[in-house]
Amino acid sequence: RIIEKAYGRALEEVFAEFDETPIASASIAQVHAARLLDGREVVVKVVRPDIAPVIRRDIGLMYILADQVQRFWRDGRRLRPVEVVAEFERTIWDELDLAREAANASQLRRNFEGSPLIYIPEIYWPHTRRNVMVMERVEGTPISHVDELKQLGIDIPQLARMGVEIFFTQVFRDNFFHADMHPGNIFVEPPAKYLAVDFGIVGTLSLSDQRYLAENFLAFFNRDYRRVAEMHVESGWVPDTTRIEEFE
Repeated sequence: RIIEKAYGRALEEVFAEFDETPIASASIAQVHAARLLDGREVVVKVVRPDIAPVIRRDIGLMYILADQVQRFWRDGRRLRPVEVVAEFERTIWDELDLAREAANASQLRRNFEGSPLIYIPEIYWPHTRRNVMVMERVEGTPISHVDELKQLGIDIPQLARMGVEIFFTQVFRDNFFHADMHPGNIFVEPPAKYLAVDFGIVGTLSLSDQRYLAENFLAFFNRDYRRVAEMHVESGWVPDTTRIEEFE
C-alpha cells in the first residue's frame, strides 16, 4: 500500500515480481526483492509507516535525559550530551529521506566508477521517492563470514589492505565517505571485490579534520604516541588540562 501510494498506481504496473516478505528489516525501513517490468533484478527499500511520531517521541526523551546529564553530572558539560542528541536527530531525519540516500549512493558510485576495489549498486531514479528507493540487486558474502570467504579462496590480508585503501580514498581524495560501514552493509564477491549497500549516513571532513586525521595515522604508523597525545589535546578531543606524558 505504501509503494502504490508513492507511485500513484498498482504494484503490478511497476514490478513484474515483488516479494512481500522482506529480505532485510531494520528500525526505520525494510527491504524487498523485486523484478522490474524490463527484467532487471532490484531491491526495494521502504520506510516503515507511521515511524516519524515514534522517532519524534524517542528523541524528545533523549533530550530530557541529555539535559539532566549536562546539569547534574560533573563531566556532563564537557561531553555536550545535548549536542550529541541534536547530531543524532539530524542524522536520523536524513535517513528517513530515501531520495537523499539514493543521491548519496549515486555520488559514491560516480566516485568509484570502474574501480577494481568496490562496486556501488545503481539507483533506479524513475522509481525512487522520498519513502521508496529502488536499487540494483547485488549478491555477495557478508564481510563478517570469514570462514565462507576463505572457502571461496579470497585472500583475507589482501581484502583488509583493499578496505584501508577504500577508506583512505573516500576520506582524503573525495572527502565523501560511507559513514555506516558495519558488517551488515559490506559484502564481498570473488575473486576479491567489495560491495557496499545502505547509504543513509555519509560524512565529509573539514580541511583541518582531514589534516588531523592524516597526522594521527602517520604518528600511529611511526609509533609516535607522544605526537598522538599532543594532537588529541590540540584538537580539543580531550581536555586541555590533560597531561601529555600520562596520556602518551
